[in-house]
Amino acid sequence: MDATTVLAQVTGNVATIGYGLAAIGPAIGVGIVVGKTIEGVARQPELAGRLQVLMFIGIAFTEALAFIGIATGFIFQ
Repeated sequence: MDATTVLAQVTGNVATIGYGLAAIGPAIGVGIVVGKTIEGVARQPELAGRLQVLMFIGIAFTEALAFIGIATGFIFQ
């Protein structure tokens, strides 16, 4: 086994771990956004529609972080 094979194996494993760590942040962020939206609707049900739109925008921005994590894994491979 030469050094290139070992380096390729380690790089693949690190990229997988890196993406797993990159996915944790957006998952926590989406949970917080949805939880706060539910709290807001519970307090003022008449604003449910507006809060839902804002929630989806917040989820989209948060999930963009996960896509950046995926792209970074492919770029630095």
